[in-house]
Amino acid sequence: MISAFISEKNQKHLYLKVYDFYKNQILNSRIPAGSKMPSLRKCAEELKLSRTTIESAYLQLAADGYIISKAQSGYFVTDIASRQHIHPVSSGPSRPTQYRYDFASTGVDRSSFRFDLWQRYIKSALRQDERMLSYGEPQGEYDFRETLAEYVRVQRNILCSAEDIVIGAGVQNLLQLLCPLLKDRHTVSFPNASFLHGCTVFQDYGFQTAFRDKNCDIIYVSPAHMTKWGDVMPVSRRMELVRHASDHQKLILEDDFENEFVYLQKPTPSLFGLSGGENVVYIGSFSRLLLPSIRISFMILPPFLLERYREKASFYNQTASKAEQIALCQFIRDGHLAAQTRKLRRLYSQKQKALIRTVKDTFRNMASVKYGESGTSIAVTFSCSCPEEEFTKKMQAQGLHLKILESAKDQITVLLSCSSMPASDFEPACRQIREVLERLR
Repeated sequence: MISAFISEKNQKHLYLKVYDFYKNQILNSRIPAGSKMPSLRKCAEELKLSRTTIESAYLQLAADGYIISKAQSGYFVTDIASRQHIHPVSSGPSRPTQYRYDFASTGVDRSSFRFDLWQRYIKSALRQDERMLSYGEPQGEYDFRETLAEYVRVQRNILCSAEDIVIGAGVQNLLQLLCPLLKDRHTVSFPNASFLHGCTVFQDYGFQTAFRDKNCDIIYVSPAHMTKWGDVMPVSRRMELVRHASDHQKLILEDDFENEFVYLQKPTPSLFGLSGGENVVYIGSFSRLLLPSIRISFMILPPFLLERYREKASFYNQTASKAEQIALCQFIRDGHLAAQTRKLRRLYSQKQKALIRTVKDTFRNMASVKYGESGTSIAVTFSCSCPEEEFTKKMQAQGLHLKILESAKDQITVLLSCSSMPASDFEPACRQIREVLERLR
């Protein structure tokens, strides 16, 4: 039957014909969950196709969740058919693929957050009946903004008041509030192309975007996260940037992402603090300190932008949860955020060191490692001439999720994040990567 299927005359590549056949067989339960797939050699002999063609089909089936590879045993059918019957296939967005080892996750370590403690603060906020019956203040809850003003004074040496702070549900939401205030400016510079979310918002509002161009009207920087692997902007460069903005009337957008996770040097001063609050918009967020699902960010506006914002503030609804603002306000006042920051700094510093040590021990001369003074990720460059797409498929087939930073003729650089993966998984995950690389040689 499969031979007849493969011999049909159509325009598909041979490996896609094999893929379609087995996909249909699995979804229709003709090949039950847990069954072992024919070996690559046996299948290639039966169909009179090359082993490479069969392997490409199997890799695609594995990448899409129909089969899974087990070391030294072969490929086995997953339970996707039973799940598909409960949740019929639709034309909408597909569900996220589940990986055994996810080095590309931007989530947080489950042990890093006390859900029971946060639930108590949320419940306390919800008990404020009268307050919960009204819409939130457009600029954010006033007591929360007062607490934030004190927080940034202590943590980042920023002097501001509650009136200077605007709350929003995430950085993109704040940029959507900010862009209409900047109609006299037309160009924005970003450190690199990885700042996709910020680029998208500015482009949607008609701004021209560029990279590392000091002649742009707006300079967007993330001083504690200049590269994906955590390079931190030195103080000398910060001073130079502040002077440049003052001398040439440029506006700096300081996204202070991951400033809490600077391990290998003393915390560096904020650009907002160095400038005295002139020509700088400061943006902060709690997604890394708390949970990504708690969408609360804030920006501090310089006087000339604050004046423009107040003219329009009443026309905007607050997007951040009122209950979460109330809860976080008291959470900070009671000292829990400071304790959480210390806990995470220790946790992620230890995990990053463990990941670096594991990578070096596992790959030795097969890879080179780059890491910065902050963050939760490292960049690893492998000697590998495999095309990027094939590299990704083979890793996915083994349950590995890696983010590729760049690929060249003879090497591939990937980003390995230690944030959400348990440290106990570092060694088996790295061994799995090494096995794939050795097969690619």
